[in-house]
Amino acid sequence: MAIDDPVQPAQGTDADAPAAAERRSTWGALRPLVLRIHFYAGVLIAPLLLIAAVSGLLYSLSFQAEKFIYSHELEVPVGDRSVPLGEQLAAAREAHPEGTVTAVWPSAQDGATTRVLMTTPEVEEGKPLAVFVNPYTAEVRGELTSLSGGALPLRTWLDELHRDLHLGDLGRYYSELAASWLWVVALGGVALWVGRRRSQRGGVRGLLVPSRRGTAGRRRTMSWHGTIGMWAVLGLVLLSATGLTWSRYAGENIGAVQDQLGGATPVVSAALSEGAGDGGGEHAGHGDAGPGEAMTGMDVGIDKALASARAAGIGGELSVILPADGSGYVVKETDKQFPVHLDSVAVDPADGKVMDELRFADYPLLAKLTRFGIDAHTGLFLGLANQLALAALAFALIMLIVWGYRMWWLRRPTKERRLSVGRPMPRGAWRKVPVTALLPLAAVTALVGWFVPLLGISLLVFLVVDAVLGMVTRARTRTTA
Repeated sequence: MAIDDPVQPAQGTDADAPAAAERRSTWGALRPLVLRIHFYAGVLIAPLLLIAAVSGLLYSLSFQAEKFIYSHELEVPVGDRSVPLGEQLAAAREAHPEGTVTAVWPSAQDGATTRVLMTTPEVEEGKPLAVFVNPYTAEVRGELTSLSGGALPLRTWLDELHRDLHLGDLGRYYSELAASWLWVVALGGVALWVGRRRSQRGGVRGLLVPSRRGTAGRRRTMSWHGTIGMWAVLGLVLLSATGLTWSRYAGENIGAVQDQLGGATPVVSAALSEGAGDGGGEHAGHGDAGPGEAMTGMDVGIDKALASARAAGIGGELSVILPADGSGYVVKETDKQFPVHLDSVAVDPADGKVMDELRFADYPLLAKLTRFGIDAHTGLFLGLANQLALAALAFALIMLIVWGYRMWWLRRPTKERRLSVGRPMPRGAWRKVPVTALLPLAAVTALVGWFVPLLGISLLVFLVVDAVLGMVTRARTRTTA
């Protein structure tokens, strides 16, 4: 966040307030090291964080924008009664006979359309075609590509921009690198700001309220940078942690730890017992299966399957996954807004009986927390309030980066050092750290670097480059001497 130029303060300023006792303290020894890391991370990682913040801000606003842009597909006049869900499904199939239906989202409220998800040769894998059907007339209102989570084209495009810059796997390095460093920069900045205000005895007000009197230029910018960082730090750390849960490398490690701790997300079992669902008879082949669906034998139909699920207590916003080879219907709640409703049941297509059920209350605690974190990161957990909070955090991060660059610019390099990015704390700060603090710090750093690989690799690159620059500087100094 901070792109500040952390040079040693001039003698006689209030920034030189730490006394000799503080210099001998652990924090007095650690502070130059934290400053150096904060400085370099700000210079090199801030552009990635800025991209993530801008794209995240746009994403948080896309929820409300989609309701306006796609109102024709999402909304219909309220009718007297709804037609059976099977008729709505048939209308969608008739409009796209080449498609394979994978799931149906029944209309969850008055005036909302039913969404039929299908794969077709024209759509990209992982982005089903959503066909919108009027639940009162079975009229097809339109179709749009979407994500499995329900995001429509606008939010899908912004989601991919935020996640990988539309570059696929290569672009995911950017977002994982940004998420890996965000918490480090945020916590390091808070430690520096608290230490600075404590030395100046500004109290809690000095930590949380920007200085207005007697400050100008760089000092005023630093005041805003520090106080806004204090207000935003918790949210930024949570964004970093939740973003890493589905990153490429750190996400794998997090998933492995979660599985080891018994926190994997459970799944309802829809597997049919041997011989189930293949009874033949006069109704064989007359269920909801269509071209591309692998249904054989008896099928009670989607309406009866849905009725069985509702009788088992499944309600609200629903997704009905159609049967495939060896499996039955899966009817699950999809309301991720707190208090969440994510119960699910499996229904036998032969007789409509519930085969298995899974209640969200029975999820392991770690699985629940993971679910809450991901949904909060994507703006679903608290609805509009969640989206506004994400927008505020994204805007705060943008301003922190802008203020950081401004602080660097106000103490920018001279004409003789055009290619310099400012003057960080002198090298060798780690030598002043007591061994009792240095060894645990090194061990924790190595462990975190292994667990969050892009953080560890980039930190190692920073150290190597810094060491090379140090050798070059020393060589030039000897030559000049």
